Amino acid sequence: MPPDINAPAGGLRGRRLSPMMLLVLCGVVAAALAMGLRQSFGLFLAPMTAANGWTASGFAFAIALQVLVNGISQPLCGQLADRIGARYVLMGGAVLYTLGMLGMALSDGLPLFTFFAGLVMGVAVSAAGMPVIMASMTRLLPEAQRGRATGLGTAGSSFGQFLVVPLAGFGIAGFGWQGALFVMAAAALLIVPLALPLNDRPTPLPATPAGRAAAAAEETAGQTLRRAFRSTSFWCLFFGFFVCGLHVSFLAVHLPGFVASCHLPSYVGAGAISLIGLFNVAGSLISGELTQKWRRRELLVAIYASRAVLMAIFLLAPKTTGTVLAFSAVMGILWLSTVPPTVALCARNFGTRWLATVFGLVFLGHQVGGFTGAWLGGLIFDRTGSYDLMWIVSILAGVFAALVHLPIRDAARPAAVPA
Repeated sequence: MPPDINAPAGGLRGRRLSPMMLLVLCGVVAAALAMGLRQSFGLFLAPMTAANGWTASGFAFAIALQVLVNGISQPLCGQLADRIGARYVLMGGAVLYTLGMLGMALSDGLPLFTFFAGLVMGVAVSAAGMPVIMASMTRLLPEAQRGRATGLGTAGSSFGQFLVVPLAGFGIAGFGWQGALFVMAAAALLIVPLALPLNDRPTPLPATPAGRAAAAAEETAGQTLRRAFRSTSFWCLFFGFFVCGLHVSFLAVHLPGFVASCHLPSYVGAGAISLIGLFNVAGSLISGELTQKWRRRELLVAIYASRAVLMAIFLLAPKTTGTVLAFSAVMGILWLSTVPPTVALCARNFGTRWLATVFGLVFLGHQVGGFTGAWLGGLIFDRTGSYDLMWIVSILAGVFAALVHLPIRDAARPAAVPA
């Protein structure tokens, strides 16, 4: 049963965490840990390829495969979470995280490494990832608290990237790449106890006339998906999130290279990525608050339009250390601020019963966009020797995303869904 969020804190006169606060805290920490572990894999490219004699492209293919498997398996993990509850899916994802990283550490060849880093970790990231956590918190919390909670969860993911990635780097320096993977595999098991409060497993309806009537009226997963696929709002969210993934992957993968091509010191590129993660904490929190006060549709239009304007200004500005870091700070505020209003619009238009499934499908668009941004950026640079065309593509994509959100249905109240 979901926790009683209105229950008193107990006999400690308010000093004990309420069920609602514990739910949010565990969800935020679980999201931070999962995202931090996942974003650390790039640190292992140099030491693992040097130690095993692998090619960089072979290692990169395994990680790219992980992104695609994550996108494909996310709706399936969401469907499982909708049926049995996020708690058990997250626990299973934590176990897969551990098995995947142990397999990565012990792989003696690229095919085996690709299996664990690409396939096993791709499913693990879906099962213990942000969409499942966000859907669970949205189901368990009252509507007035959902935007703030998803903002906190998104901020937690970025803070996990900001905190865990440097710790993984220290682990590689102190224990070697294999020892660091062993420690990270053990740390992934911490998600298991953190998943305990996320108990959103559907309660069986009583075998009474009223219960049978409610069961007959309840929308099935197939009915919800058919309604979503026929909905303009769903496809607007899908293609908007595609653009979000394109932007995020292009910058995460190619911004350091772009900085190097501008003949700036290498630490500027590293600092740019770090600043994006740090400022995204603030951006996600702000977006979560605005999701509770503004129409979600207009908020998303503003975010994507702001990205397009920011990229256009940056493309035309002189490339100095100051402009790169200023661009990174502002882009960090806009980085994953799209998540809280996107989750809220999925819930408003399609209900919360199958939210992990619906948002998982929207998230598939994000991951396909992520693959496109990473691949297209490299292709354009190889063909032209410059990233200028990719910046123009990203600017136009931002304009498209701003416009494509305008037709989305954003009623003052959630769409009527059979209870």
